[in-house]
Amino acid sequence: MAQPPVRVLAHRGAAGILRSELTRRGFLATALAAGGTMLFTACAPPKGAVSAPASGGPLEDRLSIYTWSDYDDPEVLDAFTKQSGPKIVVDAFNSNEELIAKLVAARGTSGYDIVVPTGVFIEPMAQNGLLEKLNLDLIPNLATMNPAFIHRAWDPGNDYSICKAWGTTGFVYDKKVISRELTSWADFIDAAQNEASGKTSLLDDPAPLCGVYFWSHGIDWNTTKKADLDACEKFMTKQVAPHVSAFDSAPGGQIIPQATHALVQTYNGDARTGMTESDDPERWQWVLGAPATELWMDNWAIAKGAPHPEAAHAFINYIISPDVQLAQVDYIGYDTGVQGVQQQAEEAGLDMLDMVFFEEEQIKTMHEGRFTSAQERIVEIWNATKAAAGA
Repeated sequence: MAQPPVRVLAHRGAAGILRSELTRRGFLATALAAGGTMLFTACAPPKGAVSAPASGGPLEDRLSIYTWSDYDDPEVLDAFTKQSGPKIVVDAFNSNEELIAKLVAARGTSGYDIVVPTGVFIEPMAQNGLLEKLNLDLIPNLATMNPAFIHRAWDPGNDYSICKAWGTTGFVYDKKVISRELTSWADFIDAAQNEASGKTSLLDDPAPLCGVYFWSHGIDWNTTKKADLDACEKFMTKQVAPHVSAFDSAPGGQIIPQATHALVQTYNGDARTGMTESDDPERWQWVLGAPATELWMDNWAIAKGAPHPEAAHAFINYIISPDVQLAQVDYIGYDTGVQGVQQQAEEAGLDMLDMVFFEEEQIKTMHEGRFTSAQERIVEIWNATKAAAGA
């Protein structure tokens, strides 16, 4: 298999290239709340949406992918077409809610082949007939995945999904404004109330926004206890919101490169992108949220009624091949879960790899979100926090 060219991540201004900011992250564990949960309640397995199961036959001439914005190296996609034939058409969604709403409305006739939902949504999507079962015999490269990123709780047999990329949440701070060392969510809150007051940005994403309170207070961020949720709302609206001036789930696009804020909650890959684009990357310090934070994982899956199942299976097998992982990791800034890619990245001299790959002890502090009865309440807290901040 021909390996696509790798571009070592460099400051875009220096390279003279500006691709759209990485907007992969939107709503995570709460995307279906506040009415969105009704999508699953009302969803029945599609009737008449029958797709011939993939059997390893000839590939179709087309492949349609519905994914997060700017989430794959275009050169990697072009290489698949040149090698295998199917022309790839990519559409983007902004949240899991948008993805699921489209699939539910289409009832198996969306025309999409491959979709990229976040792990917490895989089980309900499969149960409600929105995904096709994978033929793993056609995806032998599954054997190249790191064992830590297969057989996840939402899909123990990888019947419906395979890891596309995974990441976590932390923050960056401007060392020109905050001279002391910050190491935890408690430090984040303290700095927001002091040196970075009026210059703090939170993720515009309900679950990790509330996570700032839960993680800093030693509370399970999947809690459904009313007392915990009420305390979270009071803390975020009274203690944190008055010091917040932005809510942005892609601060790597402008906030970090332009240094408009001094303290920024962010996803690791987006932090890396923003710091790399900064005229002065050394002014920024990345901190993995501690003592606990989140672990999210996006997944390759095949939509119910996919019109090109052979091409879909061939593409998934191709995209998780070790041969293309270096280009993918370099482009998106997230670990793709394939064994050996960290060594490839180190040998290639990619920058800021401590923000892409994490030690075992760090991973132990990361916890997956769950789809719980508290989803709507979490969104209420998010809305109340934004209102209290004047957003």
